[in-house]
Amino acid sequence: MGNKAEQERLLEPYRVLDLSEQGYMLCAKILGDLGADVIKIEPPGGSPSRSIGPFYKDIPEPEKSLFWFSFCNNKRSITLNLETSDGRELFRQLVKTADFLIESFSPGFMDGLGIGYSDLTESNPGIIWVSMTPHGQTGPKAWYKGCDLTTVAASGYMYVCGEPDRPPVWISCPQTFINAAIDGFASAMFANWYRAMTGEGQHIDVSAQECSIRLMQDILPFWDTERRIVKRTGPSVPTGSGVRRRLHWRCKDGYICVFYTGGSGETFIRQDKETTKWMKENGMCPEWLEKFDWVNDYQATKMTQELVERVENAIGEFFLSMSKEEIFNEAVKRRIPLAPVYTTEDVCHEIQLEARGFWQKVEHEELGETLTYCGPFVQISPMPARIWRRPPLIGEHNLEVYEQELGINRSQLNLLKESKVI
Repeated sequence: MGNKAEQERLLEPYRVLDLSEQGYMLCAKILGDLGADVIKIEPPGGSPSRSIGPFYKDIPEPEKSLFWFSFCNNKRSITLNLETSDGRELFRQLVKTADFLIESFSPGFMDGLGIGYSDLTESNPGIIWVSMTPHGQTGPKAWYKGCDLTTVAASGYMYVCGEPDRPPVWISCPQTFINAAIDGFASAMFANWYRAMTGEGQHIDVSAQECSIRLMQDILPFWDTERRIVKRTGPSVPTGSGVRRRLHWRCKDGYICVFYTGGSGETFIRQDKETTKWMKENGMCPEWLEKFDWVNDYQATKMTQELVERVENAIGEFFLSMSKEEIFNEAVKRRIPLAPVYTTEDVCHEIQLEARGFWQKVEHEELGETLTYCGPFVQISPMPARIWRRPPLIGEHNLEVYEQELGINRSQLNLLKESKVI
């Protein structure tokens, strides 16, 4: 188990009630990674997020969802039907014991049940309540349904993704609810500091649409200052004159990422010259490129698309002669700011992540197997974040929470189960 510091957890004194779903579940997971006691409240029969694939060994069962595994380790699970009067009474008791409540219901849903923030702060004025929805709690679209696709489209970010002569594309990995969850976590920590100063809790209203607009930080200023809508450029970087320059380059086994920009600063000029030197040492630098004036002839305001393509074709042929790891290792020696574009397989064997112990083994006794997980997002000394609990089974901790912690006897629990309250 390690030494005492390793067994202690940074947020161990705090309790979290997690009623969120989908990518929003990351908010409570981060709190759990830092040691908080996170109780995932699921409807009887299990959370709808358990139906999200992929699944362990392609077995589509609610307790084999790898999506669930990813977002629900370091949590306990209880089942509770909030749409019954007995369920709401149990929920009120749970809220009295909680420091944080995380939810992603439609605005007004919990208020309609009489268990919203304003209903429950009288019994627990210090609770920090994080509400996460596609469009926030107020405004004309607050009650609109939304998913990652609609939310990233509504943020403006989708418009700049894709090829210039084709429609916008959706980024393959859903991000908007995850962005909202990260902001929800950060806001909860700010509110926790405020509570420590004043004793007062907060209701935090997180809009996934607004959080996703942060992805536009390099795009929005063009409209603000020039009233110009930035267009899609595909895998290239445009100049002010519209000339497109390559950012991703093919190599033997994939891609590397480097930007040749010419006379735009000492670092880039040194990089450009060092690349041509490297090419010459390998007998792959054309004579005209050896003599090329990177400072004066490759400026954004002067270059033409024809010139850019001539330069890029020569460098591109050079990169095609090597693997991405060969290119990267040599670029490090030459101090060229270049990076390999890793696949998922590459990431799983990446030496930096292995050296830092990012990958963590978690025993699943119910599967008879140990699975490898992404570790927590940060290392904190002397109480490191870590995975200390596997994802829970449906209602696995009902007895632990209801009987041992709330004092409800076994016969009452059996009646509640029969009436589908838990």
